[in-house]
Amino acid sequence: MHPYLDAPTPIAFAHRGGAADGDENTAEAFARAVGLGYRYVETDVHGTRDGVAVVFHDSDLRRLTGQPGQIRNLTIKDLETVRVAGSAAVPRLDDVLAAWPQVRFNIDVKATPGIEPTVQTVKDAKAQDRVLLASFSDTRLAQIRKLAGPEIATSLGMRGVTRLWLASRRNKQIKMHPSVVAAQVPPRYGRLTVVDPRFVAYTHRLGLQVHVWTIDDPEPMHHLLDLGVDGIMTDRVDVLRDVYIARGLWPA
Repeated sequence: MHPYLDAPTPIAFAHRGGAADGDENTAEAFARAVGLGYRYVETDVHGTRDGVAVVFHDSDLRRLTGQPGQIRNLTIKDLETVRVAGSAAVPRLDDVLAAWPQVRFNIDVKATPGIEPTVQTVKDAKAQDRVLLASFSDTRLAQIRKLAGPEIATSLGMRGVTRLWLASRRNKQIKMHPSVVAAQVPPRYGRLTVVDPRFVAYTHRLGLQVHVWTIDDPEPMHHLLDLGVDGIMTDRVDVLRDVYIARGLWPA
């Protein structure tokens, strides 16, 4: 098992640090989640024009800051004056990794300019054992794996998940890249149920974990835990914590 997953399951992930509070992917959000006891945080990265990995979900600033501008076209100096939710700055990935050395980060690389600076930042921080690199794009993941090597954990892109789900229907053995440690999936995709007993059992037979996003209500949290999933990502960090506590799953 990769050191990233060397923890009791099911894992509780603070999605964007707990996006329900409105200051997603900020140092304040991460500190709040860690203060509640979270040891796994999901976040997103982009690359600036001058090659710095920064923690932010959208490709542009407008939704969270009210300002125009594509991150790929801005320098890190340009971002120093930008504020999220009126007060929180856009963090650098290296600062986040340094601030919480005990936390494991699930990092979604949102665009191609973020690939090289993200991998290099993880290596420079010697954080290979506590980071998982993810992406919806299989092409982007292939580039990430080429740069990162097998020592940095990854999950599956959309095509990879589709291939895994179809193999679970046919009970057909498939091979994965050696860095893949988890399938990170929504519970449903349109009308199709993705996470069901067959999918969970098959994925476990391959030696992979099943992490489900983004679940904010207690009822589906309980249902997924009953299915045996290995992790849940949530914007409602208080709600997931209460569910885990009620089931005796919250780590001391």
